[in-house]
Amino acid sequence: MLEIRNVTKVFNPGTSNVKVALDDLSLTLNDGDFVTVIGGNGAGKSTVLNAIAGVWRLDAGSILVDGEDVTAMKEHKRAKYLGRVFQDPMMGTAADMNIDENLALAARRGKRRGLGWGITKAERAGYKELLAQLGLGLEDRITTKIGTLSGGQRQAVTLLMASLQQPKLLLLDEHTAALDPKTAAKVLELTDKIIEENHLTAMMVTHNMNDAIAYGNRLVMMHNGKIILDISGEEKKNLTVELIMKQFNAVSGETFANDRTLLS
Repeated sequence: MLEIRNVTKVFNPGTSNVKVALDDLSLTLNDGDFVTVIGGNGAGKSTVLNAIAGVWRLDAGSILVDGEDVTAMKEHKRAKYLGRVFQDPMMGTAADMNIDENLALAARRGKRRGLGWGITKAERAGYKELLAQLGLGLEDRITTKIGTLSGGQRQAVTLLMASLQQPKLLLLDEHTAALDPKTAAKVLELTDKIIEENHLTAMMVTHNMNDAIAYGNRLVMMHNGKIILDISGEEKKNLTVELIMKQFNAVSGETFANDRTLLS
C-alpha cells in the first residue's frame, strides 16, 4: 500500500544549519499494516509523514501509494489517497462550522460539487450513526460548532473525517500528544477501532513507547533520518520498553536520551 524508496530530504543545504532529516530511507507497508513510529527529537518521524503527504519536494527517492507514483504529485492532489490527523486538535476541522458540516466537507472531498441542499436528511442520519459509535454523545450535538468541543472530542471527529472516504493510508502525527492521559487513551481506543473496522493501512507517530508497543502490528524506530528497528509479529507482542532501549543502544551505538519519550 505504501512504498518509500531511498528517500532523502535535506533542510538548509550549504549552510551551517544543514540538517539531513531523511537519509536514504526505505519502508514498505502492506495493505492493512498499522505501523507505530517512535524515535527521539529530530529522528525524522514527522518529516517522513510530511514526505508522504507531499508537504515539500524530495531531494532524492520516490514514494508510491497503492502502486501509483505520487513523488511529483502536489500536496492537494495526493490528498485524495490520504487521511491525516495532526497533533493540534484545532487543525483538520473548520471551527466555525457545525459538526455535521465538517463531516459533509470530508465526505465530499475530491468530488464534484453542485447547487443543492448542503446536507440531506439521509446524510445527517448517517453522520449521527457514525458519531454514536464514538460513545461521546456527539450524535445529539450534531449542529454544534466544532470549535466549542474539547480537544479529545475534536480529535475523535477528526478521526471520523480522516477515515470517512476509506483512504489508502491514514497518517497520525502524535494525534494524542496534546490531550490529557485519560482523553488520549480514549482517542487511541477509537483510533484502533476505526483502523480495524475499516481495514485501513496506517502510520502513527508517537512519543509514547508504551502506546507504540500496545497498538499496531509493526513498530518502527527512527534515528538520524534512518530506520534502525522494524519489529513485527511475535517479537512485537513480547516487546517491553527496556527491550527497545537495549536494541536501540545495540543498533545505534548510542544511549537513547529523550526525556519526553522516556517519561511517557
